[in-house]
Amino acid sequence: MKILVPVKRVLDYNVKPRVKADGTGVDLANVKMSMNPFDEIAVEEAIRLREKGVATEVVAVSIGEAKAQETLRTALAMGADRAILVTSEDKVEPLGVAKLLKAIADEEAPGLIILGKQAIDDDNNQTGQMLAALTGWGQGTFASAVEVSGDTVTVTREIDGGAETVALSLPAIVTTDLRLNEPRYASLPNIMKAKSKPLATKTAADYGVDIAPRLSTLKVEEPAKRQAGVKVADVDELIGKLKALGVVA
Repeated sequence: MKILVPVKRVLDYNVKPRVKADGTGVDLANVKMSMNPFDEIAVEEAIRLREKGVATEVVAVSIGEAKAQETLRTALAMGADRAILVTSEDKVEPLGVAKLLKAIADEEAPGLIILGKQAIDDDNNQTGQMLAALTGWGQGTFASAVEVSGDTVTVTREIDGGAETVALSLPAIVTTDLRLNEPRYASLPNIMKAKSKPLATKTAADYGVDIAPRLSTLKVEEPAKRQAGVKVADVDELIGKLKALGVVA
C-alpha cells in the first residue's frame, strides 16, 4: 500500500508572528520556516506504518513556492521514499490544495492519505475534509491512534469530552492530532541520503487544476493587548464589578 502525506511550509512555531506595517498579512521576510507540526506527525505515522509492513511506500507532497523543497527534504530525511512539489508562488487556498491533492491521488492511487488536521499559519482545518468530499473516501479526523488491518483502517479520534473510534474502508483519509505520536529527529546520515531521493517538481497546470483564489484578505492585525487586571477587597466588590460589566445579573 502507498501512503500519501501532504506537508506544508509554515512559519516556525517558535517564532512570534509579526504583522506587516500595511496590514496585508504576516511578515515572513528573514524568519525561520519549517514543516507544519501536525504534518510532521503525519509523516511520522506514515513511516511507522511502513515499518510495520502495512505500507510499502511513503510519498510526501507539498504545494507552494520553490523553497518548499526544504520541507520535503525534511520529510525525506525522516524516512519518506520520494516527494512531489507542486509549485505556486501565490498562496493556495484550502480548496485549491484539496483539488490538487485529489488530482495527485488519482495519479498515485494511494491506499491512505495522512495529513495534519490544520496548518498553524492559517488554522483553517479544512483541507482534509474537503479532500474527503472530493474523493468520496471515508475520513477519520483528529486522530490520536491509527491501526490498519487488511482493507480497513481504525481511527481513534478526539472529540469533546472523550474519544470516538471509527472504522474506515480503504482508501481513506486521516488527519492527525497532537497525541498521535512523537515525530523522530532526522539523523545526519538520513539528511545526506535525502538529498539523493527523488523529488518531482510540477505545476497546477500539469494536473489541469484551477487554483485561482476565491477569498480576499481585507486586513490582518494583531490581537488587542490584554487590559491590566484589578484587585478587589472581597466577594461583594467582585460581584458588584461583574454586575457592572453585565457578566452576572
